[in-house]
Amino acid sequence: MNHPLQREQRAWFVYDWANSAYSSTVVTLFLGPYLTAIAKAAAGPDGYLHPFGLTIDPRSLWGYLVSLSVLSQVFFLPLVGAIADYGRRKREILGALAYTGAIATMCLFFVEGSNYLLGAALFLIANLAFGASMVVYNAFLPEIAPPEQRDSISSKGWGVGYLGGGLLLALNLGFLSYAGNLGITKGMAVRICMGSAGVWWALFTLIPMAGLKNRGAHRALPPGESLLRAGFRQFGATVKGLRRFPQTLLFLAAYLTYNDAIQTVIAMAGQFGSDELKMPMEQLTLAILMVQFVAFAGAMLFNWIATKVTAKRAVLAALVIWTGVLGYIYLAVSTPGEFFIMAALVGIVMGGSQALSRSLFSLMIPVGKEAEYFSFYEISDKGTSWLGPLVFGLALQMTGSYRLAALSLVIFFVVGFALLSRVDIDAAAAEATRPSQD
Repeated sequence: MNHPLQREQRAWFVYDWANSAYSSTVVTLFLGPYLTAIAKAAAGPDGYLHPFGLTIDPRSLWGYLVSLSVLSQVFFLPLVGAIADYGRRKREILGALAYTGAIATMCLFFVEGSNYLLGAALFLIANLAFGASMVVYNAFLPEIAPPEQRDSISSKGWGVGYLGGGLLLALNLGFLSYAGNLGITKGMAVRICMGSAGVWWALFTLIPMAGLKNRGAHRALPPGESLLRAGFRQFGATVKGLRRFPQTLLFLAAYLTYNDAIQTVIAMAGQFGSDELKMPMEQLTLAILMVQFVAFAGAMLFNWIATKVTAKRAVLAALVIWTGVLGYIYLAVSTPGEFFIMAALVGIVMGGSQALSRSLFSLMIPVGKEAEYFSFYEISDKGTSWLGPLVFGLALQMTGSYRLAALSLVIFFVVGFALLSRVDIDAAAAEATRPSQD
């Protein structure tokens, strides 16, 4: 491998380091419990919120918001992917999306009192920009790593991301511990921590902006057609063209099913610990911090397992463990100590199952359509899912039980396992090499 490509890979890793602070600090830890508390303060005499004529349990608001944010991505991300593949400014598109998300995250500092709608709007903007930036980021993987290296490069990227997210969490944990001594209230401290994730995201995005390279567009823009119009047209063609790649489509169906549940567990963990177990924010931060470093080791472990039994079998094994984690939450997690055990189990399988899924999917994409296809993949990637949070939120609102809401997610892992077991990876890779007809 030549040295310029190695340098580009290192720059690519750093974007995971940059954006993972948003995932770990905002989505996984602080915003769910904080926004739930603000929503409770804004609830009417009946104990419910009534935005836009709807009736919402404040505890379910966070799950509904995560679901809504990803539903918006269903329409926006494929368009971003098509535009990125046509254009010659993939790096600049990545930067624009990253800084939009980072600025919205910084503005979470201003969410206080009972203004849950401001927090909801900023989260929707940040999560939409985050997901779109990950589409473009993932699309660089086939350009910077040959097929035989993608499991390793993808795993290293996830691992570096967990370290970055973990480092900021460690700094925030120290800050939370001493905030009272500095005369800073707990609410103010949480707002500063959330804003710090936006600053971190913006600062470290400078490195991939300097290190990643634009390559020539794989497809020429049709004469007289704007980039936006071409993006819409290509999006429609890609949806129709998916039928030509049945194994890739089957993998997407499997991934979007099981990873939806993974992201729901990650996004709802903080709320479960805070609202159900009444864990103080310092304990929750320590648990999520532990997850970041365990996840780094887990990503490396599952990369090693993949070299022994194939990446597909390693992911299937991870899904079995995920199912066991949900059973453990339902049956046994009732103390902070048991929450820490659950968090450690999540950390072990989280990085490996997601990193290997990304590298597997990269083998199934037709050349020149990397960003387009990753836009469908990203609909349920890092920090984003839609059906899982919706099911979780509805189950919580109907039963009032976090444990039953968590158990309801088992079906996602069962169906995802069944679908993934039917995917023929070699056939999918062969399908992707056939000449394009569009």
